[in-house]
Amino acid sequence: MPLSDPDQRMLLHDVADRLNTVADQLPLPDQIRPNPALSEILDDEVRHLARLLGFLAGESAFRHRAAARYPARTTATVRRTTLALASAAEPTGLALAALGAAVHHLGQLADHTRQAPGPARDRAVTAAHQGLVDRLGDSRIHLARAAKHLRAAADTRTAPAATTVPSAPSATTTPSRSR
Repeated sequence: MPLSDPDQRMLLHDVADRLNTVADQLPLPDQIRPNPALSEILDDEVRHLARLLGFLAGESAFRHRAAARYPARTTATVRRTTLALASAAEPTGLALAALGAAVHHLGQLADHTRQAPGPARDRAVTAAHQGLVDRLGDSRIHLARAAKHLRAAADTRTAPAATTVPSAPSATTTPSRSR
């Protein structure tokens, strides 16, 4: 049974909330330290985001198959919801890729902090830290974009179907009265 229009909107808002939750769990630039707690946060959020990306891909595929099999059930709201879910996959994937790069930068940062002190080490630590900050920021931006797009699609109302009003007869079809 297809979801009602309010259920479609709720689905989009729910996915947007879940994307925002992932973004909210990411540390802010002044909270970033090369410690195991950050590794755990990244591990958790990469897993959550990968599941969300899998959901977006799976739901999009399911909806495309359903539209092909049952075209009469495909409403404007269903099409808009399907497109919104599919469109959210791109920034979600970019956010996941940015988190993957953040894991890499955290690994570099942890490695550099264990090296012998010196100017080269300090430059490497600074570069790795900045890369980590930048990738976490990129991920947050991509997640915000995906969530905003989903909310905008959810809040777009479909105009009610226009009813056909019988038109007034034209002058050429009106019978003339003979005098």
